[in-house]
Amino acid sequence: MPIILAILALCALRFLEIWRFADLSWWWIVGLMVAAFAWFEFVEPMLGLDKRKAHDIDAKRRKDRVADRFGTPKKK
Repeated sequence: MPIILAILALCALRFLEIWRFADLSWWWIVGLMVAAFAWFEFVEPMLGLDKRKAHDIDAKRRKDRVADRFGTPKKK
């Protein structure tokens, strides 16, 4: 996510021609976009990071459901 925010910030700064970003080549920004695409499409699934996040969300949902059902305090 930070790389997406950096791309958006660079696009805005380059488009509005602010400070040193006015001379920045659009190819640097396109290169960051390609790197972000490669990360999210290939590297993250290869490392299993997308499945780990989904598993953590499911585990939390399961704990909350059990806590609601049996009246036990929730753990965060």
